Amino acid sequence: MESKSDNEKYCSECAAIINVKAEICPKCGVRQMGVPKNSGRSKLAAGLIAIFLGFIGIHKFYLGRSGWGIIYLVFFWTWIPALVGLVEGIIYLCMSDENFDATYNSTSA
Repeated sequence: MESKSDNEKYCSECAAIINVKAEICPKCGVRQMGVPKNSGRSKLAAGLIAIFLGFIGIHKFYLGRSGWGIIYLVFFWTWIPALVGLVEGIIYLCMSDENFDATYNSTSA
């Protein structure tokens, strides 16, 4: 069996060595799963926005959760959104890239 480099992976169907970014295997034609559909949302940006502007819910708007953003705006005077935003910012920064992308950069989010 051939050895693969860091920028290669095995096809999920035929086990041929293909480029890690390949969406379709050139040997068998099967679409590969796990190719991220990144919408451009950054984990670092989301975490920092949540920590510094979480009290008014800007991070929720950034992540496409406008309903929650409005709730944060309505209740910002209670300081509860500030505390929750701080905790959420830390959670975003500690999340793995795969979990963040699956949650906030998927096409259904």
